[in-house]
Amino acid sequence: MIFPRAAAATLTVISIGAAAQVQAQDYPARPIRIILPFSPGGGTDLLARLLAQRFHESLGQAVTVDNRAGAGGNIGADLTAKSPPDGYTLMLSTASLTVNVTLYPKLPFDARKDLVAIAQVASSPLVLTMHPSVPARSVKELVELSKKAKGGLNYASGGNGTTSHLAGVLLQQTSGIQLTHVPYKGAGAQMTAQISGEAELGFSVVISALPHLRTGKLRALAVTTKRKSSALPELPTVDSTYPGFDIDNWYGFFAPAATPATVVSRIHAEVVKSLQHPDVKAFMQREGAEPVGSSPAEFTAFFSREIDKFAKIVKSSGAKPDS
Repeated sequence: MIFPRAAAATLTVISIGAAAQVQAQDYPARPIRIILPFSPGGGTDLLARLLAQRFHESLGQAVTVDNRAGAGGNIGADLTAKSPPDGYTLMLSTASLTVNVTLYPKLPFDARKDLVAIAQVASSPLVLTMHPSVPARSVKELVELSKKAKGGLNYASGGNGTTSHLAGVLLQQTSGIQLTHVPYKGAGAQMTAQISGEAELGFSVVISALPHLRTGKLRALAVTTKRKSSALPELPTVDSTYPGFDIDNWYGFFAPAATPATVVSRIHAEVVKSLQHPDVKAFMQREGAEPVGSSPAEFTAFFSREIDKFAKIVKSSGAKPDS
């Protein structure tokens, strides 16, 4: 027997579920916003705008990119987590989201509980580069050289807690060497330091490194993902020398938790379709990124593993966010 109050509660739950089902079937019925937790002008911003245009053409609704930079991407992520879970607020983020879970001890949101992972859009390796004056032609030679240097070789990064910083930490952990970390304010300053020889080596995004590799201002030894890069197919992976090494500066789509599964599936399908578009393919090739398009379940599992992986690296490094 169902009592009146329990029956009313049951009907409310059914009504909410039915409303969500109808809403999902009609999706999208109005404009969609893609929150980008970074400043305009970078590679992630360009990708977000390319995908927004593809979504607009396919879904028949306006799709805008809303740049909400600050706190290493946490401002945009918090806004996404606290938005209505109706599919009209999405977020395109990077591996920094998983780093920040540990790097920032008091986040106003729970990345695992307050966000739903929709699709990993692309895998984006870093490339281990060095000044031509460094006499190393392989990762193994670089490690042996660093062992002989007092304090180890200097490596530049784009700042404390960035993937370029943590890649150096992981190289020390997997190879047993010591390196001296020199943080700079952003990838541009890092690259300038490497080209000038102020820093002997560093881990850079492919698009930043490529022009200087072609002119001989830098030399590349390996890429940081477990699979090779199509932009630099001649380079081995660091993992081939030190198994377990894997730093991926990936891109991925998220939505607020409790977003209807049918809506999540719809957005995932749009991501997969967009990855086939010539403009998106050209972006991937230019950036040295590899398209992925993983399912929500696959991306959720990957996202959780990345949080755990970076937690260990951040804690062992003692990294603190730049002020």
